[in-house]
Amino acid sequence: MSTATLPSKTLSLAMDLLRRQSNTPDDAGCQEQMIARLAPLGFKIEHMRFGQVDNLYARRGTTGPLLVFAGHTDVVPTGPLDKWHTPPFEPTIKDGMLYARGAADMKTSLAAFITSIEEFIAENPDHAGSIGLLITSDEEGVAVDGTVKVVQALKARGELFDYCIVGEPTSNKVVGDMIKNGRRGSLSGKLTVKGVQGHIAYPHLVKNPIHLVAPAIKDMVETVWDEGNEYFPPTSWQISNMNGGTGATNVVPGEVEILFNFRYCALVNNAGSTEAGLTERVHAILDRHKLDYDLEWEHSPSYITPRGNLVDAISSAIGQAYGVSPELSTTGGTSDGRFIADICPQVIEFGPLNATIHKLNECVAVADIEPLKETYKLTLEKLLISHG
Repeated sequence: MSTATLPSKTLSLAMDLLRRQSNTPDDAGCQEQMIARLAPLGFKIEHMRFGQVDNLYARRGTTGPLLVFAGHTDVVPTGPLDKWHTPPFEPTIKDGMLYARGAADMKTSLAAFITSIEEFIAENPDHAGSIGLLITSDEEGVAVDGTVKVVQALKARGELFDYCIVGEPTSNKVVGDMIKNGRRGSLSGKLTVKGVQGHIAYPHLVKNPIHLVAPAIKDMVETVWDEGNEYFPPTSWQISNMNGGTGATNVVPGEVEILFNFRYCALVNNAGSTEAGLTERVHAILDRHKLDYDLEWEHSPSYITPRGNLVDAISSAIGQAYGVSPELSTTGGTSDGRFIADICPQVIEFGPLNATIHKLNECVAVADIEPLKETYKLTLEKLLISHG
């Protein structure tokens, strides 16, 4: 093979990571591969294992500002192997595309983190500030022993970040067209409304919980929870499941269970919602209708990074590397950015196209890989050299 056809360092490392079957929560040695590249650069390596989850926190430098790259080595299940064009853990380049489970979400980003850092340090060995990496193997799963636990440990010892880039696949139509500068909060409720079960032919002897809760549902559907703000659309309340009854057509159920969810607009400049505000308003509606109910809550926090040093730096870097002007967005589900925001005032997510994530035949364009590395490197320069 000639020098001209050798894969780049980023592509080569990405393929090494993609060969490892790191199904959640198994890291499968990915972090050790990354450590082997980081340790010679002077990074202090910390293995932070919680439960069955391997986490890595690495830092080079002791002064601020601290820029941390964050991501995950775990991947979702492959699905039917016979539906893949190529084996999902045998990274294959075909027609300019790199196919493998985790190619887009998010081992290519991890490889780009490493090689961008290597090149930056080689060119700027005495750079200002510090560089860190926070890598977990528990993002695609239940996410209880991964980034959230590392953040708690770092917070307990007073270690805070100034900037964080999460390598999630955020791009929409072309790489570079979208940065996630926040995520909506997710507030889920499990509502059980109680009635009195009985024979449907004797309505005076029963209390139908479905009938009882219906007016409250109407009120919640018609409630304007907020108007949204410059970063988030208005808060949305939706029922996902509703179950009641014995299966018989002549029995009124004794209770009905409703699962619902808010995807809520984070509070910015007094516009938006909070977890406490939403839960209080829901209970007020249910109590106003004099319902006998139980309600359990589950919460995933929101976060937002307004325009500032980090957004400006990576937007400029994307323009240089890809020739694209990125849009700021808070759409989509959740990410580990929601945890990191607890110790970092500026968190953004940026990575490859998201068109094939979690799908069969997941892939990234080989031509997009080096510009991704260059974007991360340029961002390092802008934050640790220009602003250092």
